[in-house]
Amino acid sequence: MTSHPVVSREAWLEARKAYLLKEKEFTRLRDELSQQRRELPWVKVDKEYVFQGPNGRETLSALFDGRSQLLIYHFMYGPDWEEGCPSCSFWADHFDGMTAHLNHRDVTMLAISRAPLNLLAAYKQRMGWSFKWVSSYETDFNYDYHVSFTPQELETGERYYNYRKGSQFSASEAPGVSVFYQDETGAIFHTYSCYARGLDMLNSTYHHLDLVPKGRDEADFPYPMAWVRRHDRYDE
Repeated sequence: MTSHPVVSREAWLEARKAYLLKEKEFTRLRDELSQQRRELPWVKVDKEYVFQGPNGRETLSALFDGRSQLLIYHFMYGPDWEEGCPSCSFWADHFDGMTAHLNHRDVTMLAISRAPLNLLAAYKQRMGWSFKWVSSYETDFNYDYHVSFTPQELETGERYYNYRKGSQFSASEAPGVSVFYQDETGAIFHTYSCYARGLDMLNSTYHHLDLVPKGRDEADFPYPMAWVRRHDRYDE
């Protein structure tokens, strides 16, 4: 950082305006990509899923909570894990503040994990979260949406993740987000899922870090998120 160029205010403004042209181009491309995402075909969900939640047993339909759009974060928390994934916890720290805003745009957002409900509830209390979190332990939901891996996949190492087989993802659970729509007749459609770096758009801390001089500052770590801790585990 000490060797970074320092220029006059006029030269800075010239460079900033040139970069603004690239930002505007990126914004237009992002809007176009978002429109193409909304135009993707849907697939009807014919399978019945029943989750364990704070209101007891709840179907996928019930999770919509009277709204037509459902956004699910696949939180990595396996049935035999002692606590939730630190990276997913980093993502989940951003959820509570937007819940009311999403609700007023006809969107229900919640998290789903395979860990039993009592573990989810205890971890949620520890972390101070209020968003809804349900367990898919008794269903195939996580396997069907490719965020949990079967014993065979774990044994062979050929996990199907992020739309390809043979992923080197090392854990038994993986992160992702899935979106569903429910029409007036009650029919449910799967409209979109994304995984891996596609989840960056849900993490506003990363977007804020992208604005500062050091950026995400992860180049010297053994893997990009090695610095992340659960928010109650940072040394300070």
